[in-house]
Amino acid sequence: MSQDVFFTREPVINKQRAITATRLRVHAPTCGDAVAALDAIGEDWPPARPVFVSLAGCAPDASLADWIAPEGAMMEVGAVQLADPACAEAVLQLAQAGVPLVLGDYKVGTELPTGLGFRFVMADARVQPVTIRVPGILLATGVADPLAFDAAVKAGYGGATGWFFKANQTTAKKLAPAHAQIVRVLNLVRRNADPKQIEDALKQDVALSFKLLRYINSAGFGLMCQVQSFRHAVVILGYDKLNKWLSLLLVTAGKDPSAPALMQAAIARGRLMEVLGAEFFPREEHDNLFITGAFSLLDKLLGAPMDTVLEEMTLPDPITDALLGNDGAYTPFLKLARACEDVSAGALRELTHSLGLDANQVNRAQMSALKFADTLEF
Repeated sequence: MSQDVFFTREPVINKQRAITATRLRVHAPTCGDAVAALDAIGEDWPPARPVFVSLAGCAPDASLADWIAPEGAMMEVGAVQLADPACAEAVLQLAQAGVPLVLGDYKVGTELPTGLGFRFVMADARVQPVTIRVPGILLATGVADPLAFDAAVKAGYGGATGWFFKANQTTAKKLAPAHAQIVRVLNLVRRNADPKQIEDALKQDVALSFKLLRYINSAGFGLMCQVQSFRHAVVILGYDKLNKWLSLLLVTAGKDPSAPALMQAAIARGRLMEVLGAEFFPREEHDNLFITGAFSLLDKLLGAPMDTVLEEMTLPDPITDALLGNDGAYTPFLKLARACEDVSAGALRELTHSLGLDANQVNRAQMSALKFADTLEF
């Protein structure tokens, strides 16, 4: 398998701004290299949501016959690519093998081969009217921000692909009271305060206590017994792990309509950093890597500038440095996590090599991170 195959991704969002699928760009020199990289993911493939597999740098060809498509995988093919008879034949054979198809870059008047059906059709909302008749659910591309998404949905699109929701504006001068309460509890945990003092703070918001216990007991955390109370959590987990779980509470406290999508992206970043940083940092810092990635979208989630959020929190310098864009031990890993969300793979390739990692290692970690994020209920 080529070591120069990288995955980048973007979410597929429905009308309610919930993530319903992942659009996975496979940057490969040939279709055969792409197939080998996909097969190498193995058990790290995220099963909870469909994955649109989009080839970047190559076109579908007969190599697709060798692809053992995981459950939930769909093959995206560009409308222009289907004008090539060899590409059309390869895609047809894949469809006959039971792999659903997604049509990309559709434009009015494009002729499509007969015999192909598509679950979804993607078109640029900036130039394509929704009144066009398409052979599948129409998804918008080219959406720049939440306002543009709302306009596309109002025009009749069934959803969109892309990171448009990261363009949310931060308008608040300070944290909302509910967010400030979580930060207060977090700071108590970081200072190793008495468990009763922390428990009393949690009891001021019953919803926080409920969510904390739900996260701790999520399948992704792999505990062998059910945690029944905060005091029990202290005994089972200790303060360091509780800091991680409480950080999740802060990440999932946003009330914006785009919050669930932002939460999933933030937690996937955190898990990716935790997995890839495991061989670079001692075990006691692994949770800090997770928190760095998870907090990297706090300004969008909480509607306040990042420096305002961080002023209220007691965090180690490497976390703060990375979140503020300064040089630090965790900064390259946060940059890499963000690069996984780019359209191109240039930055991801450069960061991977500079850290001494290989493409398959990063690809598997990225898919494993998505799998982990999908285990949490927002």
